[in-house]
Amino acid sequence: MTHSPPPPDPSPVLDLLVAFRRSKAMFAAVSLGVFDALAGGQKSLAELAAELKVDADALERLLGACVGMDLLRFSRGRYENTEISNSYLCAHSPHRLTGYLNYSNSVMWKLWERLEDAVREGTHRWQQVFGWDGPIFSHFFRDERAKREFLMGMHGFGLISSPHVVAAFDLGRFRTFVDLGGATGHLAIAACRRYPHLNAIVFDLPEAVPLAREMAGASDVSDRVKIAAGDFFADPLPAGDLFALGRILHDWSEEKIRKLLGRIYDALSKGGGLLIAEKLLLENQAGPAWAQLQNLNMLTCTEGKERTLAQYDTLLKQAGFASVEGRTTEAPLDAVLAVK
Repeated sequence: MTHSPPPPDPSPVLDLLVAFRRSKAMFAAVSLGVFDALAGGQKSLAELAAELKVDADALERLLGACVGMDLLRFSRGRYENTEISNSYLCAHSPHRLTGYLNYSNSVMWKLWERLEDAVREGTHRWQQVFGWDGPIFSHFFRDERAKREFLMGMHGFGLISSPHVVAAFDLGRFRTFVDLGGATGHLAIAACRRYPHLNAIVFDLPEAVPLAREMAGASDVSDRVKIAAGDFFADPLPAGDLFALGRILHDWSEEKIRKLLGRIYDALSKGGGLLIAEKLLLENQAGPAWAQLQNLNMLTCTEGKERTLAQYDTLLKQAGFASVEGRTTEAPLDAVLAVK
């Protein structure tokens, strides 16, 4: 009688089975205002339920999940935020990711529900889910509050990654850093902090300019960061010897990428550079998981995709750049430097 080998450990499958529940619990707690309600200190279940106007029993279940995920602490009948929650999940924090989390909850959650259709058809799901046509980013700016929160979510994400990106290469030979689509200016600010001789220009759509001015103006390098309005696909680009694209190329089709890279190449003098901040996929498709999942996110949300260093090398050299180097970082974004 032969015996079948025991089945493998099911833990990876079981973990993935409930992974979306963890995400949604965090999204719901942010959306309902749990972490903001605890920003001032400990509160009881009854106090929180009354303040948030929710069912106490249901809230207790949500709070318990947050305690289990180390987003809250519970002691002697009272709940309080952890340091992580105070930093990233509260609307008052300069490091908050709440805008990105709320966007994930209200927009990406619905788009990902249609992932099978995205794979079948190879296109994003905006029309199917929301009935929206045209540039998808225009829908982020439907009102001032939505625009600010989305950009601040990107700012919080940038605060995590940008110092690592500007440290990936020695950029000391450059003098003027032009951050195209720079949003709140976090990448330009990080570059100026690391290189005291550097001046920077943040170039973004007019709708993004007021917040960029606010954030750059409040920084310790405000005297070296200027803000300019424009469309990098259509308007003249500011003069500089180092351009930057942070989380830009993964949004667009190769046709639009070639157009943008060509415009940057033409604007640079020989020896000028282009710094790209994106998470690089490994050539052997073994990871990293963050980039692989972001690649699927781009499928559901945009025209673009994540790429390997070899794929960026091909695009950049087709545009005319002579050398292309990549560096991985410990942050959510890696760095690629191309030189004319």
